[in-house]
Amino acid sequence: MSAVVDRGNPKPVTKKLTFILRFASTIALWSVALLIIFSGYELAFFALIAAFGLLTLWEFYGMLDHKGLPNFKITAMICGAIMLVGSFYYFSKVGPAQSYDFEMTVLLGFLLTVFARQMFEGLRDDAPLRTMAYTLFGLLYVLWLYNFVTKIVYILPRSAHGAVQGQFYVLYLIAVTKFSDMGAYLTGSLLGKHMMIPHISPKKTWEGFAGALFFSLVASLGLLALMPNELSVLTWTHATILGLLLGFAAVIGDLAESIIKRSTGVKDSGNFLPGIGGALDLIDSLLFTAPLLFFYLRLVVRVP
Repeated sequence: MSAVVDRGNPKPVTKKLTFILRFASTIALWSVALLIIFSGYELAFFALIAAFGLLTLWEFYGMLDHKGLPNFKITAMICGAIMLVGSFYYFSKVGPAQSYDFEMTVLLGFLLTVFARQMFEGLRDDAPLRTMAYTLFGLLYVLWLYNFVTKIVYILPRSAHGAVQGQFYVLYLIAVTKFSDMGAYLTGSLLGKHMMIPHISPKKTWEGFAGALFFSLVASLGLLALMPNELSVLTWTHATILGLLLGFAAVIGDLAESIIKRSTGVKDSGNFLPGIGGALDLIDSLLFTAPLLFFYLRLVVRVP
């Protein structure tokens, strides 16, 4: 999770320790994730994706529970697990086209299930509508967006030896997104003076936003320079555009979670990641950058 600037006056040691913990947690977790992706063990990759996805979804509904907002958490968790398992199976074994059909089927089934579930509840003013809306939003905001990471892994055809080839684009996605987060935090902390959207997050500044774009652009161009063969579908123009687009989307992703946290009255989505918070705090930016990269590769670059 990015933090564009801290406008308070914490003790320097505390502020430095928070950044160190956040940086260490991020490096450790994404190192494990990338090692699994590059190991070639697709089931291990799926286990990691599924575990984080379901944990994040559980945290989201936990935030709603904290505020007392009605939702069908268990129903959503079951449908979310079905989406993750089925999407992975179709992408890895069958192909993208069938996976898209399966995903739409799950979403339709989830919508029908939520309406059917509500039929067994009492009607209390607008409570049924709010329950269904919160439940549906959770699945779409968390799992549907997060599942684009799996789609990026399988976006390219397998090699002649049957190995997946999209893992380098997942590496690219994570690096550019996290460089945006880091650039926002560092630039905002050092130079931040002009508040960006104080009614959503008083810690975010325009200086931090500029830093996010600059760092993500540097990361995008740097990765293409380091791995031109692995990122062969990208040109320098694509890398420049994506660097700016992904940096922008990362900031929007962080602000989107800030809206949810402010609305539910929580500071972090969880507390098991030192210096970061919960799983949703870790992947909030990716929820917007992953689908953006996927559709850019499909619609602009036109990968097969």
